[in-house]
Amino acid sequence: MATRTDLPTVDDDSRVYWEAYREGRFLIAECGACGRVHHYPRPSCPFCWSEDVFPVDASGNATLYTYSTVYVNDLPPFKERLPYVAAMVELAEGPRVMSTVIGCEPAELEIGMPLVVDFQPLTDELTAPVFRPAPDEGKIR
Repeated sequence: MATRTDLPTVDDDSRVYWEAYREGRFLIAECGACGRVHHYPRPSCPFCWSEDVFPVDASGNATLYTYSTVYVNDLPPFKERLPYVAAMVELAEGPRVMSTVIGCEPAELEIGMPLVVDFQPLTDELTAPVFRPAPDEGKIR
């Protein structure tokens, strides 16, 4: 069986985040030195370089910052997912996160629309955060 190249690498710095996703919790990192939050997981703060960084629960609320609908991607497993929406979402806590938007047609998306986090299994061990329109926005499928 071929090794999947579309899966993230889970390391000591990101493991707690991947475990939380599998539990249905979205974590971001907070810096104990400057108090700012960031995402993606890394061992030091991107603002002050402190290594006093720890995970905190995020609300899961976001807005759509920008997106692109992908209609062509021949690489497995993405070909089977076409079309899909690659998006940058802005979390209520501030950080911007790359993800996908599910639960609506691409034509229904609008920059600035409210989104909420959801979780999509990638394998039996890995679950990824994705976003969908907030419950009061449009029709959720």
